[in-house]
Amino acid sequence: MDKRIDGFSKLSKEEKIDWITRTHFKNSSAAASQLSSYWNSDPSLQTKHDEFIENTLTNFYMPLGVAPNFLINESLFTLPMVIEESSVVAAAGNAAKFWLNKGGFKTVVIDTLKVGQVHFMYKGNPKLLYAFFEKNKKTLLHATSELTQKMELRGGGIVSLDLVSKTTALHNYYQLNVRFKTADAMGANFINSCLESLATTFENLAAKETFFMEKEASIEIVMSILSNYVPECLVKASVSCSLDEIEHQEGLSGKKFAEKIVQAVAIASCETFRAVTHNKGIMNGVDALIIATGNDFRAIEAGVHAYAARNGQYTSLSKASIIDDQFTMELILPLALGTVGGLTKLHPMVGWSMELLGNPDAKKLMEIVAVAGLAQNFAALRSLVTSGIQKGHMKMHLFNILNQLGAKSVQKEAALNYFKKNTVSVKAVSDFLHSNET
Repeated sequence: MDKRIDGFSKLSKEEKIDWITRTHFKNSSAAASQLSSYWNSDPSLQTKHDEFIENTLTNFYMPLGVAPNFLINESLFTLPMVIEESSVVAAAGNAAKFWLNKGGFKTVVIDTLKVGQVHFMYKGNPKLLYAFFEKNKKTLLHATSELTQKMELRGGGIVSLDLVSKTTALHNYYQLNVRFKTADAMGANFINSCLESLATTFENLAAKETFFMEKEASIEIVMSILSNYVPECLVKASVSCSLDEIEHQEGLSGKKFAEKIVQAVAIASCETFRAVTHNKGIMNGVDALIIATGNDFRAIEAGVHAYAARNGQYTSLSKASIIDDQFTMELILPLALGTVGGLTKLHPMVGWSMELLGNPDAKKLMEIVAVAGLAQNFAALRSLVTSGIQKGHMKMHLFNILNQLGAKSVQKEAALNYFKKNTVSVKAVSDFLHSNET
């Protein structure tokens, strides 16, 4: 069967499903039924979901769990977390409980600057270009005034505009580098609109200058776009306590436990293979909260990992130390988040999650997200340096294995009791179910 199609986006939802299931599935009716089984029973709510993206066929559910007992700057929070990976929510909750009576988490927003760039090519005299830019800088900024007016009333707007030469990296390549503050919005649409306005004005002004009229000396705009690398939009989260406050951890004294945590972070700081997995653990907590609050986890991931490699080697995002018998862990993350715009006012569960958090502004949300990352990092290292990562992970994974193997309710209950004291693996669970068939 020919799987090519023209005009797919113009088909109705029902027509799209009919073509998809007939073309790609052996049992078209079963495939169609599976899609419709995930529709919301409220037609208006389903329509809202359908309109989030193009060519929507159904919903793809992810579990939303909560992790309570997070003491952040003397206030208690329960964190919403959307993630499919077993043990992440439990680990976050365990970390929160560990630090609850040790002062909790401390946070501070370092800055909230974001960057956008107009990328262009210019083969002429650099001195003439810089002179032209300085002469017209105020005009360029004024051209964005209609776009920035409301943002400025909220404390945001354009912070700086600079002409940057990148010709050592790429022949004839320059950029207008613009720094923004976007208040409680993530600001992508605002930034991109400002950049496009700057690019148009820049090009129009250049067209009136005689030295730009020669083909070799003309300005050629390549593109205008924000950057998801935000090394000046930073938040810091930390925990600290005396060694005497740390309880014995599975046979380790509080001091030895802290020393092993410090060693584990030091390894992630110098060994890239370990650093990637170390930081992935941090992002387990970050992404789960980012998704729950309707933010762009892909942009956050890209920016965070670029930040981890900012000095030329990919390294740990967190730090740990023991100074004068005081154990400290801290995490600095670049987080460009929004609490208005995008899905924040459209997705019902985003609204629910935001209310659970006390409807934070963008800065407070940055702090909460950073705490989720630090908690997850601490929880992972706690497991690694004591019992090993698999013990807790596989216990939480037990339900998934039981469901995959088609266990009945009675078998699940028996398995949960049995594996409290026995090692979990797919084979072990399978053998247990075979020996407990009813």
